[in-house]
Amino acid sequence: MRKTTLKATLLTLALAASGTASADFGAGVKVSTLGLGVEGRWNPLPWVDFRLGANRYDYDDSGSQAGINYDATFALDTYYLTGNVRFPLSPFRVTAGAFSNNNEVQLSSAETSSSLFSIGGLTFSSDDVGTLQSITSFDSTSPYLGFGYDFELFNKVGLNFDLGVLWQGDPSVTLEATGLANAPAQVQIDLARELEVERRELEDEVSDYKAWPVISLGFVYNF
Repeated sequence: MRKTTLKATLLTLALAASGTASADFGAGVKVSTLGLGVEGRWNPLPWVDFRLGANRYDYDDSGSQAGINYDATFALDTYYLTGNVRFPLSPFRVTAGAFSNNNEVQLSSAETSSSLFSIGGLTFSSDDVGTLQSITSFDSTSPYLGFGYDFELFNKVGLNFDLGVLWQGDPSVTLEATGLANAPAQVQIDLARELEVERRELEDEVSDYKAWPVISLGFVYNF
């Protein structure tokens, strides 16, 4: 998953380096709801530019999903190419593009004082269940649409502000119990059935993430 971020970073640096002899290139850093990022820019026309970049950040949290307490990691990992059209005599622009999307929601059941798990419609011992582990992933390629403002000083340094939506698509959710293989035969049958019930509940709860809001603030330097 992290190979894509490395690839995007290298491509961004290469783009920035190739533009050191031209005012049509820029490079910058940004912080957003997609994580921390780097970005390269190419301006073939005064009102059009293309931007290539990468974002990454791991955000840890905890909470209840489908009735079970989890330790969660939002593993944000994307790289992207966008086209931007600016309006004459205005900092306003419209942005559209595509993201290589490796964003994931990683869940692991939290330790509790109880020795029982309520999964689906049945109760199981923690010895039979072990640890519940879940990964939510999305479409590997996701479209982006938004708008932004570019404020620049002497066409050299500036700030970029973006608002948009990354359409990640319907989530794909896995759910496993680490103790399932060692549980008694009948427990394995019951637990596997109820895990699927629980997985569908999780999938329903994370369906809101298919449209990911993007808010970003970036700093750019033009070569």
